[in-house]
Amino acid sequence: MFRVRLQEVALPTSDRDIDSLTAWFIDTLCLVRKRGEDMADHGIANPVHRLLRDYLFTQPEVGWDAQMLADELALTPASLNHHLARLVQSGFIGYTNEGKGWRRYYLRGGSLTKAVEIFASQASIIVDQRLEIIDTHWGRNNPRLVLELPEKDRPSLMLGIADHRPLIAESGASALSQWMGDFGLLGERPGKEILADSISVQLFKLMLTRDAPLSLDEAAQELGGQKARIGRILERFRCSGMIERIPRTDRLAVALWNAMTTQHQRRGEDWMLKKGGFQRILNGQQQTNLLMALKKGKLTIEEVASAMKNVDPQQQMLLLNLLGGRLPLGHRMNGEDAAQVQRNVRDSLDRVLRRMRRVAEMLESELSS
Repeated sequence: MFRVRLQEVALPTSDRDIDSLTAWFIDTLCLVRKRGEDMADHGIANPVHRLLRDYLFTQPEVGWDAQMLADELALTPASLNHHLARLVQSGFIGYTNEGKGWRRYYLRGGSLTKAVEIFASQASIIVDQRLEIIDTHWGRNNPRLVLELPEKDRPSLMLGIADHRPLIAESGASALSQWMGDFGLLGERPGKEILADSISVQLFKLMLTRDAPLSLDEAAQELGGQKARIGRILERFRCSGMIERIPRTDRLAVALWNAMTTQHQRRGEDWMLKKGGFQRILNGQQQTNLLMALKKGKLTIEEVASAMKNVDPQQQMLLLNLLGGRLPLGHRMNGEDAAQVQRNVRDSLDRVLRRMRRVAEMLESELSS
């Protein structure tokens, strides 16, 4: 069964250090779980690192006997089998039972670059096929915001990829929750989150049907969970490339009202006219109406929205900035339809695969020299 967890890692700073290039592959394929601070040797003495660097990458044409590898790496057969099974599941390593004795493991394709191409083909096909489930659950009407602002701090990709398999009825999972677990949306060890009615599954269903971006407060009120927990779940969703976090320009009037009332109480009318941007952006009638309502303490969100009706959204954002206000952030599906979400995930995956091809070429070049 093909199963791998991909992490987007920056290209190595050195193209001539075999250990750095090998470690990059290990980090990208999440073959070793790191705990706490990085180890003093940066993982070079790790058995997975030595297995790849000294055996599979260095001599890709050789089939390595499992018993011999266990002796060379000073590992128990069970420990070695665990590492080899992870590599076999990822599609990089194959094995044969031909002849007698232990299994013999080898790098697929006979070279690292060919192994990467095999891996890339499998991963791409599986992702394309399994992302079709989004289309069956899609329920958004895809309304555009008044002002569309792109996401600024997109996280690095963290994506699980696994073959489709039949659903086990007694597991308590649904087709959607099993799919979410395979794609890493439920964390590395899902536990009870794999259940069909878990809060992660409910939240993802809500994202698939909700038009407006979802804030943490709204999610907590809708699902009854804690904001901190929901925030961690949404961050996992973002790392998959399926969810984006954007400024909620649909809440622009609320943000302006809050900034106006706060600054009027703190700094007064003269500051709002000169430094607060009223004279720069608003006409005389708009300034008078808003300041009169502020002076009486009766300014409402509806009055702000009415006054801003003829003001360009970009100018409203500038006014909000001058007043020292900020827009709340919300989460939504990363695409106006299911097909666009699939394309965005595939683009992120392709970026990681391009890096894998580049590092494989660099590593082969260095090993051959």
